[in-house]
Amino acid sequence: MANNVIPENVKLSDEVRDLLKSCKKLTVVTSVQELLEAAVANAQTDGYHYVAYDVPGKGNVVEAKICKVKNGISANYLDPYIRRRDPDSMVIGDDLPTDKDKYSDRFGGKKFSDLRKETFEWLKNQELAIFFFYAGVSAEVGYPAIAICPANAGFFALGLAQLQGIVDIYKVTQPFEVRAALFVAPPFRHTHFDGKQIVVHNRTEKYHEIFSYNLYPGPSAKKGIYSVLLHFGSYEGWLTAHASSVRVTTPYGKQVVIMHEGASGGGKSEMLEHIHRQNDGRIRFGVNVVSEEEKNIVLSKGCSLEPNTDDMALCHPKYQKGDGRLWLTDAEGAWFIRTDHITHYGVDPYIESKTIAPKEPLLFLNMDTVPGGTALVWDHIEDSPGKKCPNPRYIFPRRLVENVVKEPVPIDIRSFGLRAPCCTKTNPSYGIVGIVQVLPPAIAWLWRLVAPRGFANPSIVEKAQGMSAEGVGSYWPFVTGKRVRQANLLLEQILNTPKTVFVLIPNQHVGAWKVGFAGEWIAREYLSRRNMPIKSSEVVEAKCPLLGYAFKEIEFEGNVFQRSLLRVEYQEEVGEEAYDIGAKQLTDFFKSELEVYHKDPDLLPLGKKIIETFFNGGKVADYLALIPSNAIV
Repeated sequence: MANNVIPENVKLSDEVRDLLKSCKKLTVVTSVQELLEAAVANAQTDGYHYVAYDVPGKGNVVEAKICKVKNGISANYLDPYIRRRDPDSMVIGDDLPTDKDKYSDRFGGKKFSDLRKETFEWLKNQELAIFFFYAGVSAEVGYPAIAICPANAGFFALGLAQLQGIVDIYKVTQPFEVRAALFVAPPFRHTHFDGKQIVVHNRTEKYHEIFSYNLYPGPSAKKGIYSVLLHFGSYEGWLTAHASSVRVTTPYGKQVVIMHEGASGGGKSEMLEHIHRQNDGRIRFGVNVVSEEEKNIVLSKGCSLEPNTDDMALCHPKYQKGDGRLWLTDAEGAWFIRTDHITHYGVDPYIESKTIAPKEPLLFLNMDTVPGGTALVWDHIEDSPGKKCPNPRYIFPRRLVENVVKEPVPIDIRSFGLRAPCCTKTNPSYGIVGIVQVLPPAIAWLWRLVAPRGFANPSIVEKAQGMSAEGVGSYWPFVTGKRVRQANLLLEQILNTPKTVFVLIPNQHVGAWKVGFAGEWIAREYLSRRNMPIKSSEVVEAKCPLLGYAFKEIEFEGNVFQRSLLRVEYQEEVGEEAYDIGAKQLTDFFKSELEVYHKDPDLLPLGKKIIETFFNGGKVADYLALIPSNAIV
């Protein structure tokens, strides 16, 4: 039952406690069910709850309209810009070390302390809903936190509560010392930030405030909490990887755990999906964009999947076993799943069935719905006439995921995903990655420093054409501190897990072949079935050293993937000249992105040697000399 009294065992700053005492009305929420009701509490006669605020000079501005549907709550933003994350939304409001934009630098010397006071005053004049949770979900290793939202933005609070859980604070008997606080003030994006998504982080070494000046949960409720974990982890010596992980069991009983990292759109959620099949049961690997040839394979039985993490993998020291493998578990209680690839009924029967008739109500974003109807994951809202929103989402509690692994898992194969463009003779590009490339650990580290965002990223607002980087760990957009600290933590992690096999897996294209995520699923099926370590006679050095090794041939379950799909330069539609142009694009891009680490005096000495090897045109063997690999014998 909602209450308006904060228990004495909750430790809050005097400022926050005063804010909560002074607001027009306070509701302390203790369950997701209360937020499901609050999300549509003030629905109008048309069935919609309008999340609106009075904005000086603009009148009453509607940010989102929310409706109850048969399978949950559906939220739609009126401004298409708010339907996906702006990568430039983060600003730092404190004076701790950082490589990110400081509030005073971006906004003409203004002090964030002034805006913070103004935000508190605005919140005091609102009806507020608050709830408590653990950042990182686990009460064992997570951080006590509070969310403070306008009561009419119940859908936003619902999303956060599903993602991170909710604590019934009246049942907590131990001291609950708040280490992180999220404040939500949507109209400030209009009054102070020209309509832009801005999320300000205000930190000390022991306390982290997030001020969300917009209602898209991506940069705040989702990635903002990620920032909290990265911030505290940077001081405590551990990191939260941007990764999915899945325990794969082959038809023959062999088990392998695969961790898949990468920028948004790099295939993390897709690594947890079963292979999409055609009506006749075959699997379409891809279509050649030049010859229009199709390649289909027959796989009578795929591997069974037991997902563990979808996006935020908690690599806490408490979970490490010292067995040469990385151990991790989920930092979230639900998954923020994108469905842009589900364009019509039947594309993914598993997801469709689980979302149409879920065991409990879900939150849908950017779906074309009507009050009382059913949210369909392939029916995406239009950004403009005829143009579908590229970032339709739903939040799915992980406890509802079949065969979900609840305990920490050890990683056998650590892959990195790249959204690869098409590469042909007439249009050369960096889409030169074969179905799977085996990476020496030192090269795998370089990929994690750069983390190319890749081709046609659907999750973020793109700022420019061409290649761009997600940055260190592929979680750099969410880091509030120094990039070199994260680079060092990643390198130490790699050194401490020598039994890991590192691979690179593209999606969307393999040279001239349009594959979507089928290539990733095929790579997963193959890697899970084959023996490790890999014999040196099975691979050959890639022409581009950044791609490590390529398999000479892949064959499993009667399906053969010839040389041209493993070494793209052998594709007739590509050839060596186009490949070399793509390799230069990739190498030049890495040079531009690695320069900042190359000059940083705080980089570990081994890291400096690896980067110097790259700038000196090192070969694969040179990287292996710096960090040996157990993957190839």
